[in-house]
Amino acid sequence: MTSNTLPDYATLSDTLNSSSLSVNPAELHGLLVGMLSGGLNPTDDTWKSLLFDYTNEGMGWPINALEQAQRVFDATKKELMSSSFELSLLLPAELSKASLLEVADSFSDWVNHFISGLGLADAKLRKASQEVKESLSDLEEIARLGIDEEDDLEEQAQLLEQVMDHAKICVLTIHAELGKKPAQGEGQDKKPTIH
Repeated sequence: MTSNTLPDYATLSDTLNSSSLSVNPAELHGLLVGMLSGGLNPTDDTWKSLLFDYTNEGMGWPINALEQAQRVFDATKKELMSSSFELSLLLPAELSKASLLEVADSFSDWVNHFISGLGLADAKLRKASQEVKESLSDLEEIARLGIDEEDDLEEQAQLLEQVMDHAKICVLTIHAELGKKPAQGEGQDKKPTIH
């Protein structure tokens, strides 16, 4: 049985690096969230072949790395299918522990790969609502943002938190319209029917 929580960033990073995969945890998570938000069927393994093509020239991943990717996929699917309207971002440790620049770079990687994930899932963006198009436009702008080391880093950390919150809202807006919805009872605790 797999865990339905995202793995630790540093542990997953070590696994991906030792497997010689040219993707970091933030990129992996952004890609998977993008694919699921773009309409990829969450109940089959289509995501694996897309992931292999995008990250490893079509070659499969080593078992340990694939198990970790499965864990990321399962946790992401569970979160997106819930009714809580929350989204976790797989980024380096909290801002207080990791350097602000590292977190900002990873966040940019996450957003860029989310957008790529939408493309891999063949999201129907041309037919999308104006809200979805605006959300995607905001994400494209966010992906270009950076941290200026000359400015007040504490203030920039606060701004980064606000931008991350806005990005989550954009992602959830896109998923709400384009992502697959859970079948009735799926993702919920099933209760026996009494006859």
